[in-house]
Amino acid sequence: MTSDTVLTLGAGALQLTMLLAAPLLVTALVVGLVVSVFQAATQINEMTLSFIPKLVAMFVVLVVAGPWMLSLIVDYMQRLFTSIPQMIG
Repeated sequence: MTSDTVLTLGAGALQLTMLLAAPLLVTALVVGLVVSVFQAATQINEMTLSFIPKLVAMFVVLVVAGPWMLSLIVDYMQRLFTSIPQMIG
């Protein structure tokens, strides 16, 4: 196994991690921004008002994007396991 192989595997893992985290992070960012604007407009300073909508929105995104995320992980793992013989020898 060469250093190029290790770097390629690491880069693929990081790219997969970013792809999997992006929908949840973008959802939390957008919902947090909307709730913050709402709180600033109405002058309501309640902590649960920002937490609960984020939690619900992230759950919805997980339900909607979950199959896509799972297929990404399964495809990556299949490619990783099938490439083991080439890596070893």
